[in-house]
Amino acid sequence: MITIGLTGSIGMGKTETGKIFAALGVPVFDSDAAVHELMGSGGEAVERVKEEFPDVEKDGAIDRKLLGKCVFDNDEALLRLENILHPMVIQKRQEFIDNQTSDAVLFDIPLLFEKGYQDQFDHIIVVSAPYDVQKERVLARPNMTPERFQEILEKQMPDAEKREKADFIIQTDKGIEYARTQAVEILGRIRKQHDA
Repeated sequence: MITIGLTGSIGMGKTETGKIFAALGVPVFDSDAAVHELMGSGGEAVERVKEEFPDVEKDGAIDRKLLGKCVFDNDEALLRLENILHPMVIQKRQEFIDNQTSDAVLFDIPLLFEKGYQDQFDHIIVVSAPYDVQKERVLARPNMTPERFQEILEKQMPDAEKREKADFIIQTDKGIEYARTQAVEILGRIRKQHDA
């Protein structure tokens, strides 16, 4: 089975690109969705997170806003949280792989390079767009401020560096059809490589 990692900085169009691959028949594992599930009502991580960060639980789920306040700008607290969540997400990822019959699977992982996961996949695709497009998209999000955007960018590997490390790049600033054309071409190249 071919494993593909999909990543990109905030506002680059990663989620939409993941949907394109799903529409092309490639099963997509969304790491953010897995985290939501783990910390949602009845989620496997709720008890562990609650033990580590009291007062972040609401109605049997972890309140992400309250948790965010505990870990934002606190590297030690963030590491404690990641030590709980990452092994659980990796387990979910393995369960996902075990349940697939497709020849290829795609993993949508926002901090793929930042967390050193690049060696876990056969191919890495980076989604990218010019900075002004990225900024416009991110600032259109609810409750987003220029300051918050800047803080997030500082925690992420620069786009140029991600592009250098990528096996393939999908440009997302020229519309969904252009992105889809690139996805089809990349998928074809990947399959051809593995068939050789």
